[in-house]
Amino acid sequence: MVPAWLWLLCISVPQVTLETQDRRVLWGPQPVLVRVKDENDQVPHFSQAIYRAQLSQGTRPGIPFLFLEASDQDEPGTANSDLRFRILSQAPAQPFPDMFQLEPRQGALALSPKGSTSLDHALEKTYQLLVQVKDMGDQASGHQAIATVEVSIIESTWVPLEPIHLAENLKVLYPHHIAQVHWSGVDVHYRLESHPLGPFDVDAEGNLYVTRELDTEAQAEYMLQVWAQNSRGEDYAAPLELHVLVMDENDNVPVCPPRGPAVSIPELSPPGTEVTRLSAEDADAPGSPNSHIVYQLLSPESEDGVEGRAFQVDPTSGSVTLGALPLQAGQNILLLVLAMDLAGAEGGFSSTCEVEVEVTDINDHAPEFTTSQIGPISLPEDVEPGTLVAMLTATDADLEPAFRLMDFAIERGDMDGTFELDWEPDSGHVGLRLCKNLSYEAAPSHKVVVVVRSVAELVGPGPGPGATATVTVLVERVMPPPKLDQERYEASVPISAPAGSLLLTIQPSDPISRSLRFSLVNDSEGWLCIEKVSGEVHTTQSLQGAQPGDTYTVLVEAQDTDEPRLSTSVPLVIHFLKAPPAPALTPAPVPSRYLCTPRQDHGVIVSGPSKDSDLASGHGPYSFALGPNPTVQRDWRLQTLNGSHAYLTLALHWVEPREHIIPVVVSHNAQMWQLLVRVIVCRCNVEGQCMRKVGRMKGMPTKLSAVGILVGTLVAIGIFLILIFTHWTLSRKKDLNQPADSVPLKATV
Repeated sequence: MVPAWLWLLCISVPQVTLETQDRRVLWGPQPVLVRVKDENDQVPHFSQAIYRAQLSQGTRPGIPFLFLEASDQDEPGTANSDLRFRILSQAPAQPFPDMFQLEPRQGALALSPKGSTSLDHALEKTYQLLVQVKDMGDQASGHQAIATVEVSIIESTWVPLEPIHLAENLKVLYPHHIAQVHWSGVDVHYRLESHPLGPFDVDAEGNLYVTRELDTEAQAEYMLQVWAQNSRGEDYAAPLELHVLVMDENDNVPVCPPRGPAVSIPELSPPGTEVTRLSAEDADAPGSPNSHIVYQLLSPESEDGVEGRAFQVDPTSGSVTLGALPLQAGQNILLLVLAMDLAGAEGGFSSTCEVEVEVTDINDHAPEFTTSQIGPISLPEDVEPGTLVAMLTATDADLEPAFRLMDFAIERGDMDGTFELDWEPDSGHVGLRLCKNLSYEAAPSHKVVVVVRSVAELVGPGPGPGATATVTVLVERVMPPPKLDQERYEASVPISAPAGSLLLTIQPSDPISRSLRFSLVNDSEGWLCIEKVSGEVHTTQSLQGAQPGDTYTVLVEAQDTDEPRLSTSVPLVIHFLKAPPAPALTPAPVPSRYLCTPRQDHGVIVSGPSKDSDLASGHGPYSFALGPNPTVQRDWRLQTLNGSHAYLTLALHWVEPREHIIPVVVSHNAQMWQLLVRVIVCRCNVEGQCMRKVGRMKGMPTKLSAVGILVGTLVAIGIFLILIFTHWTLSRKKDLNQPADSVPLKATV
C-alpha cells in the first residue's frame, strides 16, 4: 500500500516535460508535488471474531443492544474504506428467520418488529448470527469479513414497582436508599424523572435514593419514572413508575382565623341563633387525626365582668350560637374558644380563638310623614319637566342610623310616569318633581300618593305598612302656538310665470282642531300673496328682475283665529327656474288616466317632451320630479323608469275620488318644463275597473217603450194569422161551387 499523502521530491535531472491530464509540469532541479492514488488493497476486519450479547425480553424493536465494530486500512473518506454491515444467517430460524435487524452503516444490532412480538425465552435461549462487513459501500465488488454474534435471551427483570411510603421529616443519613430497578441486558444506563420535581436520584446500578427530608404539607406524593437506555440514550422499554407517598406527622399547630371586626347580634334574638362559625386550619394531612380539630368554649367574658352562659359552641362544626341567657343592646362580649387537634386527645396541639360580639338595636319603628295631605297645587300645563312640585318630610323614631334610612316611592296616582321623586339617602326630605309635560286635555288634575318605608327590614311586634302622603295637583290649561305641517317650505317657479300662478299651499299640521289665518312677512319685492284662509300662495305680478338660480325668501306667519296672540312663522324659499324656450309651459295635452282608490297596483306612465314638441331641445335623458306643492308630494309618488318615462302612482292608501291635476317638472341640460298630468281617481270593482256614475243615455228603451214594442209585435202576428185564415176559407168555398162534370171520375174495378 502507498499512503495517500504528498511526497516532496527534490530531483536534479535534465529538464523533462511531464504531462498530467491537461496540465504540463516541468521537471527540473526544483521540488515537485506528486499525488499517489490509493488502491483497494486492504481487507476490512471485525474487532472481534465472536460477539456475545444478552437480550432481555420486553426490549423494544429498533433499539440497539449491541454495536459491531470493524475497520479498513484504506484511505479514509474513499469508497475503499466505506463499510457496510449485514446479517448473513440466523440460527435457529424460528419462529422467524428475520428476528434481528442490523443497521448497515453503524453496525447497530437490534430486534426487528417481528422479533419483538414473537421473542419467547421458553422456546429459544440462544441465537447465533453470522454477520458480514464489506468495503466499497453499496457496490457489488469489494473485500469482506465474517464474524459471529451469539445472542442469549434472558428473562426480563424490568418489572413494576410497588408504592413506597416515606415518613415526613425522616431523620436518617441522606441520600437514603428507597428502591432498586434492574435491566437484565448489558450496556444499560438509567435515567430518572420526578413529577413534580422532587429530591430523588438514581445511580448506575439502578438504586433509587431520596436526597433530603420530605414535607407532607409541601408535597404529599410524587410519581417517579425510570428509563433503561443504551449508550445512545435510546429507551430499551417503557419506563417504570414508582409512586412515593409521604406519611404525615402531627407537626403543625391549629391556626385560628384572625380576629376580625365585632359580630353584630340584634337584641332579643332567639336562642340557637348562630353568631359565627369558627374554622381553624391545621396544615397536617387533610382527613388524618393530626388535622382533626374540635372546639371548646372557654369564657364568654364581657367588658363589665358579667359572666353567664349566653353562648354555646358546637365541638365539631365550631358554630357559636346564642344560649338561654338574654342579651342587652349595647353589650360588647369577648368569646374565647379553644381549637384542639387529634380530636382533643392528649398529646395534641391547641390554639385559643377570639370572637368579639356586639349586641345592637333592632329596627322596630316605621317612618311617618309629618303631613299626610299637601295641596292643591296649581301648575300650568306648559311648565318645564324637572320643576319641583312639593317637598315632603318624614321621620323615624329608631336610634340606629342605619334604621333611620328611608325609601320613598309613588304608590298611586301616576300611571303614566308624569312625576318622580328626588331625595338624599340619609335625609328624611323628599321632593316631588315633574318629569313629563302636563296635559289639561289628558288629565286636568292629579292625586299623587307617596309612600315611605324603612330601607332596613322592620322587625318586632306588628311594624305595620309604610305611611303615605297625598299631593293634589291641578293643571291649568295653556294653548300651544299653532304648528304647520312643515318647518320649512320650498317652491320652484320659472321666471316667466305669469301673475296669479299657484306656487304651493300652506297647511296646519292639525287642520281639524284649529283655524288659522295666514300672512306673508318680508315680501320686499311684492311678488307673492297668500290666501288668508286656504293658505294658497300665488304670484301677484310678473317676476321681473328675478334670475334663474336665484332664491327669494319670505316668512309665512300663521295666527290662531281664536287666540290671535298665538302665532308661528316658517320660512318660504322660492327657487327661480330658467324660462322654457317656448311660451307654452305644457306640451301636448296628457290624456286623462284612471287610478283606483283605495290604492291598487296601478299607475300612470308619464313621458318626457317628444322629439316633435316645441319644448324638446334635444334627446334625453330627462329627469322627472313632482311639483313643489306639499299636498301633491304627500298624495302622489313619481318613480323614474328610464331617461324618457316615469311612473306616477298614489302615495296614500286613500285619495278623494275626483279629477286631479298633477304638476310634473321635467329637466334636461339645465332646462326645465312643467307637465300637467290629468288623473281621475275613482272607486273600482274587484276586477280593478273604474266605476263611474252615468246618466240615462239617449235612444235607450224605457219600460213603456218595451211594452209598446211587445204589443205591436203581437198585433202584427194576429193580423198575419187572420189573412192566412181568410185566404184558406175563400179557397175552400171556390172548390165547392164548381159543376159536377168538371170533377174527374174515379176509376172502378
